[in-house]
Amino acid sequence: MRMLNRARQRAVLVSTAAAGLVFAAVPSAVAASGTPTTPTDLFNANHACSTQVGTPTYVGAREGVVVEGVPGYTDSTGNPSLTAQYRVWPVADPTQATILSRQHAAPRFEAPVTVPADILADGQSYAWQAQTVAGSDASDWSVPCYFTVDNTAPSAAPKVTSANYPQDEWAEPGEPVHFIFDANGVDDVAGFEFTWLRDLPVIGVPIGDYGIPQPADPYDDAKFFVRADELGGSAELNLVPPAGFGSKTLDVVSLDRSYRQSARSTYNFFLNSAEPTVTPRSKPQFDQPATFLLAPDAGLQAKSPIVSYSVQTFGGQSDRTIQVKASSDGTAELRLRLDGASGESLAVSSTSANGWVSDEARWGTAFDTTPIVGSDVYAENASSGGVGLPGTFTFAPKVEGVVSYTYSFNWADPVTVQADSDHTARINWAPTESGYTDLQVNATTESGAVLASYDYSFTVN
Repeated sequence: MRMLNRARQRAVLVSTAAAGLVFAAVPSAVAASGTPTTPTDLFNANHACSTQVGTPTYVGAREGVVVEGVPGYTDSTGNPSLTAQYRVWPVADPTQATILSRQHAAPRFEAPVTVPADILADGQSYAWQAQTVAGSDASDWSVPCYFTVDNTAPSAAPKVTSANYPQDEWAEPGEPVHFIFDANGVDDVAGFEFTWLRDLPVIGVPIGDYGIPQPADPYDDAKFFVRADELGGSAELNLVPPAGFGSKTLDVVSLDRSYRQSARSTYNFFLNSAEPTVTPRSKPQFDQPATFLLAPDAGLQAKSPIVSYSVQTFGGQSDRTIQVKASSDGTAELRLRLDGASGESLAVSSTSANGWVSDEARWGTAFDTTPIVGSDVYAENASSGGVGLPGTFTFAPKVEGVVSYTYSFNWADPVTVQADSDHTARINWAPTESGYTDLQVNATTESGAVLASYDYSFTVN
C-alpha cells in the first residue's frame, strides 16, 4: 500500500469521570421525530475496531489516538445536530474513564476525537465505546473496542541473508534471490518492509466517503511487505531484482504490530551481464519491413525458459514498445518497419518464466535520407553566378515514397514544393546579394515522415 493519510478534521472536548457515572447529554437542536442510535463504523488510528480484549489493535500514540464512529439517528429526513460521545479507560483499571465529545456531528459522517497522549501509557491496553447524543436522548453505548499503545520501534535492524546471492559477491543472473529476513532477537516484530528503490513506501490509510477510513493489510502487498512466520520470527521469500547487471541493493526494515520501523538493513550483491542477441535477417532499409531474430542468453534460458521479449524503438517517427512472445526454444521473430530519418535503434530485453528480466541488448542502424541537391549555375562549395543571375536547383530522393521538398535559403522562412511523378523537384532562384549562401533542403514521404535535411552551400560572385 503506497498512499498517505489524508488530513482528518478533529474537534475534541475532554472530561474525566469514574466508570459507572451517568453522563449528562450535550444539548443540541434536533428534529423531534427521531431518536439517536448507537454509532457504527468504529475505528481507532484509522484501523478497524477490535472487539476482543485478547487481540487489540496496536497503535502508535505519541500524538494521541484518534477514535471515531458514525453517529446514528432514526429520522433520515431531518438534519439533527448530534454529539458523538466516547468513553475511554485502561483495561487494567476500568474506574479511570475519560469522556470525550465531538459536538455538532452529522449522521452518516465519521465524528473523530483524539484521546490525549498524556493519558496513554506505552505498552498499556485501553478500551473505548461510542454513543450518540441528541438533545436529552442518548443511544446505547457501542460494544467496547480495544487497542494497545506501542510507541517503541523495534530495537534492532533485521538480519538479511541469501544463500544463492551472497552479500557483496558477484553471481550469475537468472534465478530469483532467496532471502531470509530475521527479527534479530526483537520479540515484537510482526513483519518486514523492503524495497529495491531506496525509498520505502509509506503505510497509510485512504479516507473514503463520509470520512470513513478504508484500511487494508499492508502485508497483502507482496511487492514491499512480508509477514513474519511468528511474532519475533522470520520470513523467507524469493525476489526478482531490477533488470540490468552490476550492483543490486535491497533495503529492509522490521515492523512491529503498530507498523513502527526498525533501523534499516542494506543487502548488496552484484550480477554478471546476460542479454539476448538481436540479428537482422537482412540489411534493413529505410521505411521498409525488416525481420529480426531474437535469441536468449543461454544461461538465462537454462535456468528458466524465456517466454517473451520487450522491444523499445528509438529514433523513429513514433517510438514505441513492442511485446513479442517467444517460442518454446526461447527465440522469437520480430518484424517491424524502421522509419527513423537518420536511423533507428532497438533496446531488447527478455523475460523468463520465473519473472527474471534480462539486461538490454542494443542494436542500431543509420539511414541517409537527405535529398540529392544540385544546380546548373551554383555549384556546391564553389564560387559562381552573380547577383540577379537565376539558377535552377534540382532536388532528388535517396529513398522511396518522397512526395515533397521543403527548402530555405539563408535560413529564411521555409517553402514547400511538390515532387514530380519521378519524385524530383526543380526550383529557380536568383540571389539578391553576393557572398556565402546556404540552402537547406529536406524531403517528406507520402506517409508524412519528415526526412533528414541537407545543407548545400556555395558562394555568389
